Amino acid sequence: MKSFLVAGDRSGSGKTSITLALSALLSAARTVQTFKVGMDYIDPSYLAGVTGRPCRNLDGYVMSPEEVRAVYAHGCRGADVAVVEGVRGLFEGAEALTDLGSTAAIAKQLDLPVVLVVNARSITRSAAAIVKGFQAFDPDVDIRGVILNNVTGTRHREKAVRAIEHYCGIPVVGVIPRTEEMELAMRHLGLVPYREGQEHGEFLTRIETVKRMIADHVDLDGLLALAREGEPPAEESSIYAAVEPDVRIGVALDEAFNFYYADLFDILSSCGAEAVPFSPVHDRLPEADGYVLGGGYPELFGAELEANIAMREGLREVSRNGVPIYAECGGLIYLTDRMVLAPGFAGSGEEETYELAGVFKGTTRMPARRMLGYVVGTSAAKSPVGEAAFRGHEFHYSSVDLAPETRFAYRLSRGSGIRDGFDGAVRDRTIGSYTHLHPVTSRGMLAHFVDCCRG
Repeated sequence: MKSFLVAGDRSGSGKTSITLALSALLSAARTVQTFKVGMDYIDPSYLAGVTGRPCRNLDGYVMSPEEVRAVYAHGCRGADVAVVEGVRGLFEGAEALTDLGSTAAIAKQLDLPVVLVVNARSITRSAAAIVKGFQAFDPDVDIRGVILNNVTGTRHREKAVRAIEHYCGIPVVGVIPRTEEMELAMRHLGLVPYREGQEHGEFLTRIETVKRMIADHVDLDGLLALAREGEPPAEESSIYAAVEPDVRIGVALDEAFNFYYADLFDILSSCGAEAVPFSPVHDRLPEADGYVLGGGYPELFGAELEANIAMREGLREVSRNGVPIYAECGGLIYLTDRMVLAPGFAGSGEEETYELAGVFKGTTRMPARRMLGYVVGTSAAKSPVGEAAFRGHEFHYSSVDLAPETRFAYRLSRGSGIRDGFDGAVRDRTIGSYTHLHPVTSRGMLAHFVDCCRG
């Protein structure tokens, strides 16, 4: 198996579109397994869409090194090529003086060679200084090659390539020209997640544009020559070992709710749960021993969610009857009484209000101050997920105003939550939070939830 990591010199370098195109091109003749550094849902959905295999997340802030290796080994099963997409700049992380949570940390933990994407707009010889600085900053990171992006003209190309290869001693395996067509295609990727079975004509058109540009301007053979070659890593962890299911858990999965890490379904299986997908937009609530409502874009489907009265009433009823429900972000929003969208937010010139499931007494409002970042906290023993310390992340533009008497299961030491310092609203055996948890690093909490579903 060949493996490499694509990193950027900064956010906006073009790394995401380039990684996506490389993965699609390599998939034409090989089995490609992709990974994404960081807690992200949209990029992995695209990478899964072009390879046909679930993209898995690797996050050195949330996960231990052992968990990173376990996820990587599990994902690599049966793959010919492993491609890891970094996050932001190569050395960006959670702290100023360590590489915790950075792409560089993942590269070192997995011993992956790095191909550095450099935004070369308006620079030539200075591109070599950037690469040289990256090489010197942490010599334990194995930077083996460079792809230049936003290059204009033959002279620009020749000077930048010659300078990098002379001063840095590594090859430039790709030079992507700056064109309006390429910029437009890249700008519109990363806005809406890809989901198999939906119409994605515009997405596929943009992918074809980027693929064509990458195929014409990146040396794929040269790139693969830089990759590490060896046997796929052996699975040393038992966290993915499936057991005979004895409980059914409904998982909301449709155009409104689709923010899930690929490992969720493996970890549910390892806890003895069968995942039963259902659509809050289209379906009636299926019979199950518990339910999971992930994140997504409920604000884009307010009318459809309101119109499915049977689903809203069904969730309210099972919650009142003590059936466990676990909800994150978009799922939390759906469980409130109503969602209020400010004028212009959803394309209308007037305020829009949609009635929702009403499990939690309160109102969701959009937009609100953007909240983005890692959270650190503990959960209470008397909650559907049990007592645990956890790390996760939040990313939302909404505010949820719940009744003053609402109980909370999470106390946060870093992050905001529903109320500053508190998250994980609890009613009966339903829990809803802004915090997104990774199922591998929070497996104990998920296992406790599955136990609750057993009664």
